[in-house]
Amino acid sequence: MPQSPPSAPPKPLDILIVGAGFAGLYMLYKARQLGLQARVIEAADSVGGTWYHNRYPGARVDIQSLEYSFGFSDALQQEWRWSERYAPAAELLCYANHVADRFELREHIQFNTRVIGAAFDASSNLWRAASGGGETWAARFMVMASGPLSSPNTPAFKGLDTFKGPVFHTAKWPKAPVDFSGQRVAVIGTGSSGVQAIPHLAQQAAALTVFQRTAAYAVPAHNGPLDPALEAHIPAARYAHLDRHLSGQKTGKNGRHPLPDSDVMCRTFSDLGISPGMQVVAYDADSGMYASRLWWMLRWMGHD
Repeated sequence: MPQSPPSAPPKPLDILIVGAGFAGLYMLYKARQLGLQARVIEAADSVGGTWYHNRYPGARVDIQSLEYSFGFSDALQQEWRWSERYAPAAELLCYANHVADRFELREHIQFNTRVIGAAFDASSNLWRAASGGGETWAARFMVMASGPLSSPNTPAFKGLDTFKGPVFHTAKWPKAPVDFSGQRVAVIGTGSSGVQAIPHLAQQAAALTVFQRTAAYAVPAHNGPLDPALEAHIPAARYAHLDRHLSGQKTGKNGRHPLPDSDVMCRTFSDLGISPGMQVVAYDADSGMYASRLWWMLRWMGHD
């Protein structure tokens, strides 16, 4: 019986993207807008990245929701409504899923697949990547949108493997709710996740002990429902106005982050009660990014 000729290898992609969090979703959207063949490989079973994995009690964004939103689509900015100034994790995950569905990105994402290795093949000028299941891809470009903190750090504490109680990690929190009522709970670490989780755990636990190496500096978030009037004041048309206004401004040291006039900045900082020393810190940041973001956040998004 004659054998069929071997099938030709699939045509190389233009871009292979690893990770379907916020960065991966935008990269895929942008690639498709440019007419490029792109595919996203995601280890989880849905989009969201850090907001898929971080579902511990109290998890929320620590940047104002309006600042954290995608800015590539005026229509998206107009139609989405945030419930709070600092959105909780569940709402951010809903937002990521909305973006994936609204812009028909999901069909270009391969879920439940982990990339375990990649190398550049100089003979073909292609990146060649492989999954844990043996699948391979070739692409002209490879974008790692997996995030800098995507691998949970589980400390190798002596005795941890013999501890008889349940052990949880904020970056691998179970989907089902965890009841700490009547329990003695120990929290190790007071980074962003610890600061957010501790008050919620304390409400349930019979006793809560926090172990920290270095005290974190935290300020009140003043979180609450997002004022609809403020939200209506800032959307797409406002961003477009800012883009036009900033086009003639000088930039920071890296040439990309616009800075307002220093005299205007200092007067506004003074009006807000920010000390002269803090003004210098804000204005003389190495890249100019901090000064620029602080300025426009204060000026356009409220400063209470």
